[in-house]
Amino acid sequence: MEVLSSRVLIRPVDPARSRVFYRDVLGLAVYREFGGPQSPGTVFFLGQGLLEVSGHAPEAPAARGAGPGLWLQVRDLAAEHGRLAAAGVAITRAPRREPWGLDEMWIADPDGIALVLVEIPADHPLRRDQR
Repeated sequence: MEVLSSRVLIRPVDPARSRVFYRDVLGLAVYREFGGPQSPGTVFFLGQGLLEVSGHAPEAPAARGAGPGLWLQVRDLAAEHGRLAAAGVAITRAPRREPWGLDEMWIADPDGIALVLVEIPADHPLRRDQR
């Protein structure tokens, strides 16, 4: 299989609320919007990937005991922690250094989907050329 493009799809309980969360609260840039005014879909840039928020789910994935998780690398985790806390985002675990050396903070979207915000410290092997 030759994969040319990919994206993560989520089907929120309240699509408008989720679009506001990803666009206005997290500040993700819009790649494209599609569909009619009754059921619009939005695709957001997600670093090197894309996140599509479209359709409608009868209940949140977290309520079903399942659902995707998103791993988002950020430049400044402390700044994002302050900004998101001030915006009232559900922070499910405060920032901390993990045993594998990454700084992580966990938050949840309006449907309880887990988002891991990660900062890679300057001295971490992921920042060094391994050649």
